[in-house]
Amino acid sequence: MQHLDQSLYELITQTSSNLPPDVRKAMGDAIGGETPGTQASQALNIIATNIDMAADAESPICQDTGMPTFVIHTPVGVNQLVLKKAIRNAVAEATKKGKLRPNSVDSITGANSGNNLGVETPVMHFEQWEEDEIEIKLILKGGGCENKNIQYSLPCNVEHLGRADRDLAGVKKVILHSVWQAQGQGCAPGAIGVCIGSDRAHGYMLAKQELFRTLDDTNPNPVLAKLEEEIMTEANSLGVGAMGFGGKASLIGCKITAANRLPASFFVSVAYDCWAYRRLGVRLNPETGAITHWLYRDPAEPVKKMADSEGFPLTGKEVVLNSPVTEEQVRQLKVGDVVIINGDMFTGRDNVHHHLQHHDAPVDLNGAVLYHCGPVMLKQDDKWYVKAAGPTTSIREEPYQAHVIKNFGVRVVIGKGGMGPKTLAALKDHGAVYLNGIGGAAQFYARTVKEVKGVHLEQFGIPEAMWHIRVEGFAAIVTMDSHGNSLHADVEKATAQNLAALSHA
Repeated sequence: MQHLDQSLYELITQTSSNLPPDVRKAMGDAIGGETPGTQASQALNIIATNIDMAADAESPICQDTGMPTFVIHTPVGVNQLVLKKAIRNAVAEATKKGKLRPNSVDSITGANSGNNLGVETPVMHFEQWEEDEIEIKLILKGGGCENKNIQYSLPCNVEHLGRADRDLAGVKKVILHSVWQAQGQGCAPGAIGVCIGSDRAHGYMLAKQELFRTLDDTNPNPVLAKLEEEIMTEANSLGVGAMGFGGKASLIGCKITAANRLPASFFVSVAYDCWAYRRLGVRLNPETGAITHWLYRDPAEPVKKMADSEGFPLTGKEVVLNSPVTEEQVRQLKVGDVVIINGDMFTGRDNVHHHLQHHDAPVDLNGAVLYHCGPVMLKQDDKWYVKAAGPTTSIREEPYQAHVIKNFGVRVVIGKGGMGPKTLAALKDHGAVYLNGIGGAAQFYARTVKEVKGVHLEQFGIPEAMWHIRVEGFAAIVTMDSHGNSLHADVEKATAQNLAALSHA
């Protein structure tokens, strides 16, 4: 199988960098259907540009390349141990070359393996079949959307929808709730895979497997096909919109399966995926390991551009901030302002925030811009380069953010999905602002990084280290200001009313 390692490396590279045609079409429909000039429309335009950049550069669409999950079908007699070794080799090589971010963390020690290999990483599901070829499908599902997976045990009371019973009406309620609860934290517009029934563990696996279906297929079960259509229509009436900014497109796909269950249990498991819906597959020659053909895409077909032009269309109304930033500058900003940042910023995710809760900062953060980001980095000739750098979900830092703002003088926090009341109060009390970047737009933001000036707390691993970078033209939207206003709270309230209305329709 002399071509096996290269075939798997190519599968990983294309999955990470090149969205399949069905997802591109769904995103194109979302872009075309959004109201021009709105925040959701601005977000979708950046997403379109990012999709093009990633494909052109063969670089990660989103910096969070998730937990690589492979589903492998093999003919009888194929040595699965050889395939496992080859998959691990290809994952390590793809990580080394910046196609994947090192995401495998020891759950006991917190140590990052650095190569995406570890206990049960990557994930591999093997099945035999009667076909002559090997089939390998790969899905890369990031942590932000993975955290918005949700499971319901019916009957239950659902927020804003009342009781969900053990029937299709109850199932529909909880699926709609699953879309609503993701808001912008799952990088809407998203796609969901759903399993009705089974047990807790297998139900989640079956839900995730539904994400391997194409967005334009039709469920062979007419009852489930009708339910999928209804969910798509009603979910897109909620008004969550791109990045949770409000808008017409909250969901680009809904795929549902049903499995037998125990009499005592009725679970509905939902696997939420973001707009960066990365899944591809290949068929391999079992003798050579060479790719015989691709699934989901035809390499002979030219990749169509998503964006009309590269970059962020400026209107002249943007507010330009050069870091370090003053309290006076921050107090002038309000929700809805588009901000362009130039100058130094520091990345900081979970480990950095936890560290700052108990230790001094390794740098002066007074007036600083703190970016919730775990980038993909490559080191060449003793110099670091950013390969992908979109925002991570900010709500994870809610326990720490107010302390960091108060104690270290941070003026600008950038992330995605918004933060809670504790952070909102700190923004008001101490004169800071929260900017929402466009989740998944890892290439768009990586292009704004002009220099990596240093790295601190490198012991936490590449995604969790504090990177000191210099940016030019970094665009984001004020969604939480220093006057107590939060777009996220407003959209959540409005969409909750829309969700409640569906229960009476």
